[in-house]
Amino acid sequence: MPTAPQPKPWIMDIAPYVPGRATTDDGRKVAKLSSNENPLGTSEAARAAYQAHSGDLDRYPDAGAGALRDAIGGHYGIEPERIIHGTGSDEILHLAAGAFAGHGDEVIHVKYGFSVYDIATRRVGATTIIAPDDDYGTNVDTVLSLVTPRTTMVFIANPNNPTGTFVPRAEIARLHAALPKHVLLVVDQAYTEYLDAADDDGALELARTQANVLVTRTFSKIFGLAAERIGWGYGSADVIDAMHRIRAPFGVTSGGQAAAIAALKDTGFVARSKAHNDEWRAWFAGEIGKLGNAGLRAVPSKANFILVTFGGAVSAGEAYKALMDKGYIVRWLPGQGLGQGLRITIGTEAEIRGVAQALREIVGG
Repeated sequence: MPTAPQPKPWIMDIAPYVPGRATTDDGRKVAKLSSNENPLGTSEAARAAYQAHSGDLDRYPDAGAGALRDAIGGHYGIEPERIIHGTGSDEILHLAAGAFAGHGDEVIHVKYGFSVYDIATRRVGATTIIAPDDDYGTNVDTVLSLVTPRTTMVFIANPNNPTGTFVPRAEIARLHAALPKHVLLVVDQAYTEYLDAADDDGALELARTQANVLVTRTFSKIFGLAAERIGWGYGSADVIDAMHRIRAPFGVTSGGQAAAIAALKDTGFVARSKAHNDEWRAWFAGEIGKLGNAGLRAVPSKANFILVTFGGAVSAGEAYKALMDKGYIVRWLPGQGLGQGLRITIGTEAEIRGVAQALREIVGG
Protein backbone atom coordinates (compact mmCIF):
# COMPACT_ATOMS: atom_id res chain seq x y z
CA MET A 1 0.00 0.00 0.00
CA PRO A 2 1.19 3.57 -0.65
CA THR A 3 2.73 5.31 2.33
CA ALA A 4 1.56 8.76 1.23
CA PRO A 5 -1.33 10.27 -0.75
CA GLN A 6 -0.94 9.49 -4.45
CA PRO A 7 -2.02 12.04 -7.08
CA LYS A 8 -3.95 10.70 -10.02
CA PRO A 9 -1.63 9.72 -12.88
CA TRP A 10 -3.34 12.05 -15.37
CA ILE A 11 -2.61 14.97 -13.04
CA MET A 12 1.08 14.15 -12.94
CA ASP A 13 1.11 14.09 -16.76
CA ILE A 14 0.25 17.80 -16.83
CA ALA A 15 3.02 20.23 -17.66
CA PRO A 16 2.36 23.16 -15.29
CA TYR A 17 1.61 26.55 -16.80
CA VAL A 18 4.71 28.74 -16.93
CA PRO A 19 3.88 32.47 -16.91
CA GLY A 20 5.85 35.11 -18.73
CA ARG A 21 8.80 36.27 -16.67
CA ALA A 22 8.99 39.73 -15.12
CA THR A 23 12.68 39.77 -14.13
CA THR A 24 15.97 38.67 -15.66
CA ASP A 25 18.16 35.77 -14.47
CA ASP A 26 20.07 38.19 -12.26
CA GLY A 27 16.91 39.73 -10.82
CA ARG A 28 16.77 42.93 -12.85
CA LYS A 29 13.32 44.34 -13.60
CA VAL A 30 13.44 45.32 -17.25
CA ALA A 31 11.05 45.86 -20.19
CA LYS A 32 8.47 43.09 -19.91
CA LEU A 33 7.25 42.01 -23.34
CA SER A 34 6.35 38.48 -22.32
CA SER A 35 2.72 38.55 -21.14
CA ASN A 36 0.77 40.56 -23.73
CA GLU A 37 -0.24 43.27 -21.26
CA ASN A 38 -1.56 46.66 -22.38
CA PRO A 39 1.39 49.08 -22.72
CA LEU A 40 -0.94 52.03 -22.13
CA GLY A 41 -1.83 50.69 -18.69
CA THR A 42 -5.38 50.91 -17.37
CA SER A 43 -8.26 53.28 -18.03
CA GLU A 44 -8.30 56.00 -15.38
CA ALA A 45 -12.05 55.50 -15.04
CA ALA A 46 -11.51 51.81 -14.32
CA ARG A 47 -8.77 52.59 -11.82
CA ALA A 48 -11.01 55.05 -9.97
CA ALA A 49 -13.88 52.56 -9.88
CA TYR A 50 -11.57 49.94 -8.41
CA GLN A 51 -10.22 52.27 -5.76
CA ALA A 52 -13.74 53.29 -4.73
CA HIS A 53 -14.20 49.80 -3.28
CA SER A 54 -11.22 49.97 -0.92
CA GLY A 55 -13.64 50.36 1.98
CA ASP A 56 -15.45 47.11 1.19
CA LEU A 57 -12.64 44.68 1.97
CA ASP A 58 -14.61 43.07 4.81
CA ARG A 59 -17.53 42.13 2.54
CA TYR A 60 -17.82 39.34 0.02
CA PRO A 61 -18.30 40.50 -3.57
CA ASP A 62 -21.53 39.83 -5.45
CA ALA A 63 -21.18 36.11 -6.17
CA GLY A 64 -23.37 36.39 -9.22
CA ALA A 65 -21.68 39.55 -10.56
CA GLY A 66 -25.11 40.79 -11.59
CA ALA A 67 -24.10 44.36 -12.40
CA LEU A 68 -21.07 43.18 -14.37
CA ARG A 69 -23.08 40.66 -16.38
CA ASP A 70 -25.70 43.32 -17.09
CA ALA A 71 -22.96 45.69 -18.29
CA ILE A 72 -21.41 43.04 -20.53
CA GLY A 73 -24.82 42.12 -21.91
CA GLY A 74 -25.67 45.72 -22.67
CA HIS A 75 -22.29 46.46 -24.24
CA TYR A 76 -22.32 43.46 -26.59
CA GLY A 77 -26.07 43.07 -27.05
CA ILE A 78 -26.30 39.63 -25.44
CA GLU A 79 -28.42 38.15 -22.65
CA PRO A 80 -26.87 38.62 -19.18
CA GLU A 81 -28.43 35.39 -17.93
CA ARG A 82 -26.38 33.49 -20.51
CA ILE A 83 -23.08 35.03 -19.34
CA ILE A 84 -20.76 33.35 -16.85
CA HIS A 85 -17.92 35.21 -15.16
CA GLY A 86 -14.70 33.90 -13.67
CA THR A 87 -11.12 34.63 -12.66
CA GLY A 88 -9.84 35.38 -16.10
CA SER A 89 -10.98 33.48 -19.17
CA ASP A 90 -8.69 30.69 -17.90
CA GLU A 91 -11.32 29.73 -15.31
CA ILE A 92 -14.04 29.71 -17.97
CA LEU A 93 -11.94 27.31 -20.06
CA HIS A 94 -11.47 25.05 -17.04
CA LEU A 95 -15.20 25.16 -16.26
CA ALA A 96 -16.03 24.15 -19.82
CA ALA A 97 -13.72 21.15 -19.65
CA GLY A 98 -15.00 20.27 -16.19
CA ALA A 99 -18.61 20.26 -17.37
CA PHE A 100 -18.21 18.64 -20.78
CA ALA A 101 -15.16 16.34 -20.72
CA GLY A 102 -13.93 13.45 -18.60
CA HIS A 103 -12.45 9.97 -18.71
CA GLY A 104 -12.79 8.38 -22.13
CA ASP A 105 -13.48 11.71 -23.85
CA GLU A 106 -11.27 13.48 -26.38
CA VAL A 107 -10.68 17.23 -26.66
CA ILE A 108 -9.12 18.75 -29.78
CA HIS A 109 -6.93 21.83 -30.01
CA VAL A 110 -4.33 23.01 -32.52
CA LYS A 111 -0.64 22.23 -32.15
CA TYR A 112 0.36 25.78 -31.22
CA GLY A 113 -2.63 26.56 -29.02
CA PHE A 114 -2.95 28.19 -25.61
CA SER A 115 -1.34 25.88 -23.03
CA VAL A 116 -4.37 26.06 -20.71
CA TYR A 117 -6.36 23.91 -23.16
CA ASP A 118 -4.11 20.93 -22.51
CA ILE A 119 -4.08 21.56 -18.75
CA ALA A 120 -7.87 21.88 -18.54
CA THR A 121 -8.32 18.71 -20.59
CA ARG A 122 -5.89 16.56 -18.63
CA ARG A 123 -7.15 17.91 -15.30
CA VAL A 124 -10.48 16.14 -15.83
CA GLY A 125 -8.89 12.95 -17.12
CA ALA A 126 -9.79 13.48 -20.78
CA THR A 127 -7.40 12.94 -23.69
CA THR A 128 -5.84 15.80 -25.62
CA ILE A 129 -5.86 15.42 -29.41
CA ILE A 130 -3.44 17.76 -31.18
CA ALA A 131 -4.34 19.07 -34.65
CA PRO A 132 -1.23 19.79 -36.77
CA ASP A 133 -0.86 23.45 -37.70
CA ASP A 134 -0.99 25.15 -41.08
CA ASP A 135 1.92 27.64 -40.99
CA TYR A 136 1.32 28.27 -37.27
CA GLY A 137 -2.43 28.61 -37.82
CA THR A 138 -5.59 26.53 -37.55
CA ASN A 139 -6.57 24.26 -40.43
CA VAL A 140 -10.29 23.51 -40.16
CA ASP A 141 -10.09 20.38 -42.32
CA THR A 142 -7.32 18.96 -40.14
CA VAL A 143 -9.35 19.61 -36.99
CA LEU A 144 -12.42 17.95 -38.49
CA SER A 145 -10.40 14.93 -39.58
CA LEU A 146 -9.59 14.23 -35.92
CA VAL A 147 -13.18 14.19 -34.69
CA THR A 148 -14.26 10.76 -33.41
CA PRO A 149 -17.26 9.45 -31.47
CA ARG A 150 -15.27 10.22 -28.32
CA THR A 151 -14.78 13.91 -29.14
CA THR A 152 -16.71 16.18 -26.77
CA MET A 153 -14.94 19.55 -27.18
CA VAL A 154 -12.86 21.60 -29.61
CA PHE A 155 -10.82 24.62 -28.43
CA ILE A 156 -10.05 27.34 -30.98
CA ALA A 157 -8.31 30.62 -30.03
CA ASN A 158 -9.08 33.41 -32.47
CA PRO A 159 -6.74 35.25 -32.80
CA ASN A 160 -4.54 32.39 -31.70
CA ASN A 161 -2.14 32.59 -28.79
CA PRO A 162 0.88 32.26 -29.04
CA THR A 163 1.02 32.62 -32.83
CA GLY A 164 -1.31 35.56 -33.56
CA THR A 165 -2.90 33.78 -36.53
CA PHE A 166 -6.60 34.16 -37.35
CA VAL A 167 -9.44 31.96 -38.62
CA PRO A 168 -11.87 33.91 -40.85
CA ARG A 169 -15.61 33.98 -40.22
CA ALA A 170 -16.44 31.57 -43.04
CA GLU A 171 -14.01 28.97 -41.69
CA ILE A 172 -15.39 29.23 -38.14
CA ALA A 173 -18.88 28.73 -39.56
CA ARG A 174 -17.72 25.77 -41.64
CA LEU A 175 -16.04 24.18 -38.63
CA HIS A 176 -19.15 24.53 -36.51
CA ALA A 177 -21.47 23.24 -39.23
CA ALA A 178 -19.39 20.08 -39.65
CA LEU A 179 -19.08 19.25 -35.96
CA PRO A 180 -21.51 16.78 -34.40
CA LYS A 181 -24.19 18.54 -32.38
CA HIS A 182 -22.93 17.07 -29.11
CA VAL A 183 -19.43 18.54 -29.53
CA LEU A 184 -18.92 21.87 -27.77
CA LEU A 185 -16.98 24.39 -29.87
CA VAL A 186 -15.13 26.80 -27.56
CA VAL A 187 -13.92 29.95 -29.33
CA ASP A 188 -11.42 31.78 -27.14
CA GLN A 189 -11.57 35.46 -28.10
CA ALA A 190 -9.11 36.88 -25.58
CA TYR A 191 -7.63 39.18 -28.26
CA THR A 192 -10.78 39.96 -30.23
CA GLU A 193 -10.76 43.68 -29.36
CA TYR A 194 -7.57 44.06 -31.40
CA LEU A 195 -9.42 43.03 -34.57
CA ASP A 196 -10.89 45.42 -37.11
CA ALA A 197 -14.69 45.31 -37.33
CA ALA A 198 -14.45 43.59 -40.71
CA ASP A 199 -12.60 40.69 -39.06
CA ASP A 200 -15.48 39.65 -36.77
CA ASP A 201 -15.34 35.83 -36.81
CA GLY A 202 -19.05 35.43 -36.09
CA ALA A 203 -18.54 33.24 -33.02
CA LEU A 204 -20.57 35.47 -30.69
CA GLU A 205 -23.54 35.24 -33.05
CA LEU A 206 -23.10 31.47 -33.28
CA ALA A 207 -23.12 31.28 -29.49
CA ARG A 208 -26.35 33.28 -29.50
CA THR A 209 -28.15 30.90 -31.85
CA GLN A 210 -26.45 27.50 -31.52
CA ALA A 211 -26.58 25.13 -28.54
CA ASN A 212 -23.00 23.90 -28.85
CA VAL A 213 -20.89 27.08 -29.04
CA LEU A 214 -19.19 28.85 -26.12
CA VAL A 215 -17.29 32.13 -26.54
CA THR A 216 -14.76 33.21 -23.89
CA ARG A 217 -13.31 36.69 -23.38
CA THR A 218 -11.15 38.56 -20.89
CA PHE A 219 -10.57 41.99 -19.37
CA SER A 220 -6.85 41.24 -19.02
CA LYS A 221 -5.67 42.42 -22.43
CA ILE A 222 -6.95 45.57 -24.14
CA PHE A 223 -8.90 46.66 -21.04
CA GLY A 224 -5.70 46.62 -18.95
CA LEU A 225 -7.08 44.73 -15.93
CA ALA A 226 -4.71 41.76 -15.90
CA ALA A 227 -4.08 41.98 -12.15
CA GLU A 228 -7.76 41.54 -11.32
CA ARG A 229 -8.28 38.36 -13.37
CA ILE A 230 -11.72 38.96 -14.87
CA GLY A 231 -13.04 36.80 -17.69
CA TRP A 232 -16.42 35.79 -19.02
CA GLY A 233 -18.13 33.34 -21.31
CA TYR A 234 -21.34 33.31 -23.35
CA GLY A 235 -23.27 30.31 -24.60
CA SER A 236 -26.60 28.54 -24.53
CA ALA A 237 -28.59 28.51 -21.30
CA ASP A 238 -27.90 24.80 -20.84
CA VAL A 239 -24.15 25.14 -21.35
CA ILE A 240 -23.92 28.05 -18.94
CA ASP A 241 -26.08 26.26 -16.36
CA ALA A 242 -23.79 23.23 -16.38
CA MET A 243 -20.70 25.41 -15.91
CA HIS A 244 -22.29 27.40 -13.07
CA ARG A 245 -22.73 24.16 -11.11
CA ILE A 246 -18.96 23.84 -10.66
CA ARG A 247 -18.00 27.52 -10.56
CA ALA A 248 -16.36 28.65 -7.33
CA PRO A 249 -18.27 31.48 -5.58
CA PHE A 250 -16.88 34.96 -5.00
CA GLY A 251 -14.22 34.60 -7.69
CA VAL A 252 -14.04 38.22 -8.87
CA THR A 253 -13.52 41.02 -6.32
CA SER A 254 -15.92 43.90 -5.82
CA GLY A 255 -13.27 46.33 -7.03
CA GLY A 256 -12.58 44.16 -10.05
CA GLN A 257 -16.24 44.00 -11.00
CA ALA A 258 -16.56 47.77 -10.72
CA ALA A 259 -13.36 48.33 -12.71
CA ALA A 260 -14.57 46.06 -15.49
CA ILE A 261 -17.87 47.90 -15.75
CA ALA A 262 -16.03 51.23 -15.97
CA ALA A 263 -13.57 49.80 -18.51
CA LEU A 264 -16.42 48.81 -20.82
CA LYS A 265 -17.73 52.37 -20.75
CA ASP A 266 -14.34 53.94 -21.49
CA THR A 267 -14.45 53.33 -25.23
CA GLY A 268 -11.87 56.07 -25.81
CA PHE A 269 -9.20 54.15 -23.89
CA VAL A 270 -9.96 50.98 -25.84
CA ALA A 271 -9.79 52.87 -29.15
CA ARG A 272 -6.43 54.43 -28.22
CA SER A 273 -5.09 51.04 -27.18
CA LYS A 274 -6.12 49.45 -30.48
CA ALA A 275 -4.70 52.35 -32.52
CA HIS A 276 -1.37 52.10 -30.69
CA ASN A 277 -1.26 48.36 -31.31
CA ASP A 278 -2.16 48.70 -34.99
CA GLU A 279 0.61 51.25 -35.57
CA TRP A 280 3.43 49.56 -33.70
CA ARG A 281 2.57 45.99 -34.64
CA ALA A 282 2.80 46.97 -38.31
CA TRP A 283 6.04 48.88 -37.70
CA PHE A 284 7.62 46.00 -35.78
CA ALA A 285 6.59 43.45 -38.43
CA GLY A 286 8.28 45.66 -41.01
CA GLU A 287 11.48 45.83 -38.98
CA ILE A 288 11.55 42.04 -38.60
CA GLY A 289 11.00 41.75 -42.34
CA LYS A 290 14.25 43.67 -42.87
CA LEU A 291 16.06 40.90 -40.95
CA GLY A 292 14.91 38.16 -43.30
CA ASN A 293 18.46 37.62 -44.55
CA ALA A 294 19.38 36.67 -40.98
CA GLY A 295 16.60 34.08 -40.92
CA LEU A 296 14.01 36.07 -38.96
CA ARG A 297 10.32 36.07 -39.86
CA ALA A 298 7.30 37.77 -38.32
CA VAL A 299 4.30 35.41 -38.43
CA PRO A 300 1.31 37.56 -39.53
CA SER A 301 -0.54 38.56 -36.38
CA LYS A 302 -3.91 40.06 -35.51
CA ALA A 303 -3.22 40.16 -31.76
CA ASN A 304 -1.11 42.44 -29.55
CA PHE A 305 2.06 40.45 -30.09
CA ILE A 306 4.14 38.99 -32.91
CA LEU A 307 5.69 35.54 -33.07
CA VAL A 308 9.19 35.97 -34.50
CA THR A 309 10.75 32.77 -35.84
CA PHE A 310 14.49 32.19 -36.17
CA GLY A 311 15.94 30.17 -39.04
CA GLY A 312 19.46 31.55 -39.30
CA ALA A 313 22.75 31.43 -37.43
CA VAL A 314 21.22 32.80 -34.21
CA SER A 315 18.66 30.52 -32.58
CA ALA A 316 15.55 31.70 -30.74
CA GLY A 317 17.01 30.46 -27.46
CA GLU A 318 20.21 32.43 -28.00
CA ALA A 319 18.24 35.53 -28.94
CA TYR A 320 16.02 35.14 -25.86
CA LYS A 321 19.04 35.19 -23.56
CA ALA A 322 20.71 38.02 -25.46
CA LEU A 323 17.56 40.14 -25.32
CA MET A 324 17.37 39.56 -21.59
CA ASP A 325 20.94 40.80 -21.22
CA LYS A 326 19.96 43.92 -23.17
CA GLY A 327 16.95 44.58 -20.94
CA TYR A 328 14.03 42.92 -22.74
CA ILE A 329 12.07 39.91 -21.52
CA VAL A 330 10.09 38.15 -24.23
CA ARG A 331 8.38 34.75 -24.35
CA TRP A 332 10.30 31.67 -25.46
CA LEU A 333 8.11 28.56 -25.57
CA PRO A 334 10.16 25.41 -26.21
CA GLY A 335 7.80 23.54 -23.88
CA GLN A 336 5.00 24.14 -26.39
CA GLY A 337 7.08 23.03 -29.35
CA LEU A 338 8.00 26.60 -30.26
CA GLY A 339 11.70 26.47 -29.57
CA GLN A 340 12.26 28.20 -32.91
CA GLY A 341 10.25 31.31 -32.03
CA LEU A 342 9.90 34.22 -29.63
CA ARG A 343 6.52 35.78 -28.87
CA ILE A 344 7.06 39.51 -28.42
CA THR A 345 4.37 41.78 -26.98
CA ILE A 346 3.76 45.12 -28.67
CA GLY A 347 4.91 47.45 -25.89
CA THR A 348 5.33 51.19 -25.70
CA GLU A 349 6.94 53.03 -28.61
CA ALA A 350 10.24 53.14 -26.73
CA GLU A 351 10.08 49.44 -25.86
CA ILE A 352 9.22 48.24 -29.35
CA ARG A 353 11.86 50.46 -30.96
CA GLY A 354 14.37 49.24 -28.41
CA VAL A 355 13.67 45.54 -28.86
CA ALA A 356 13.86 45.92 -32.64
CA GLN A 357 17.27 47.58 -32.35
CA ALA A 358 18.41 44.90 -29.93
CA LEU A 359 17.41 42.16 -32.38
CA ARG A 360 19.34 43.92 -35.18
CA GLU A 361 22.43 43.93 -33.01
CA ILE A 362 21.99 40.29 -31.96
CA VAL A 363 21.55 38.84 -35.45
CA GLY A 364 23.84 41.29 -37.22
CA GLY A 365 21.14 42.83 -39.38
